[in-house]
Amino acid sequence: MDWIPLETSTYQDHVIKHVLGATVLGWVAIGDALHLVLDVGLLWTIYLNAEMNLMALSVAIQDLQDDDVSHADMRQLAADAQALIEDGREAQGLVRFRGAPVNCAVVEVEILQSGAHRRIIIRGEANDLEIETSDGPSPFSINFIGGSFQT
Repeated sequence: MDWIPLETSTYQDHVIKHVLGATVLGWVAIGDALHLVLDVGLLWTIYLNAEMNLMALSVAIQDLQDDDVSHADMRQLAADAQALIEDGREAQGLVRFRGAPVNCAVVEVEILQSGAHRRIIIRGEANDLEIETSDGPSPFSINFIGGSFQT
């Protein structure tokens, strides 16, 4: 695929400025959104089209409850997110969230596009995370130095 820079909206720019310096602790994909827990107590949501949202973790988790996320699921998501905040990316016993395999303290975010696909590159102090979106059964692919995950 040929990737070209995607012009970001004012709101995307605002979200990106707020995540700079934060560390990605873990993530979960739900429907058309990837939710990243940041060490500053925020949930950074990235959608398939690269739109973004940033909310306080406790409020954001409550907002996830819908037809696809039951009240019990929401409680598990909240417990996982709390474990990530308390123990970092090495948190044990996570059920819904996946701990980040590498340390990624955000220093820059770049968004690229190729047709309907998006690539969000989160450049970190020591390691980078690269998120690619697709319209397949695994809508998000997360790549990092040393391997990748399909979510």
